Amino acid sequence: MMRRAEVTAHRNRSRQRAQAGFTLIEVLVALAIVAIALAAALRATGVLAQNNRGLRDRTLATLSAENTAAQLRLDTAMPDPGSVRTVPCDQGKLSMRCTLEFRKSVNNNFRQVEIRVYAANDDTATLATLSTLVTRLP
Repeated sequence: MMRRAEVTAHRNRSRQRAQAGFTLIEVLVALAIVAIALAAALRATGVLAQNNRGLRDRTLATLSAENTAAQLRLDTAMPDPGSVRTVPCDQGKLSMRCTLEFRKSVNNNFRQVEIRVYAANDDTATLATLSTLVTRLP
């Protein structure tokens, strides 16, 4: 009788060990969850890289607008009100073009200038806009 009890106990221990592992379906479900999480992380990384590129372009466009305004302040010629100029204003490796629109101000010694920066190959999206005053006074 003791022998039979030992065999039954051994079978119970074997069943407990067999039930302690994972089934194939549980492993596949876990792998699917991990794959979905990795795909979401990869997509988020791509979006972050794209946003970073856009921020870099807008920052370089702002620098170009500020450089163009500084160049206007250094020029001795006073621009005519109502005139519009387009000049290249590359910054870093980014090719851009600046559109300068001159307007009259309350004081005739000043001109209001609005500088819009576009990518050289795209006229639809304004990367930066800067409004400033230029003067002919020393």
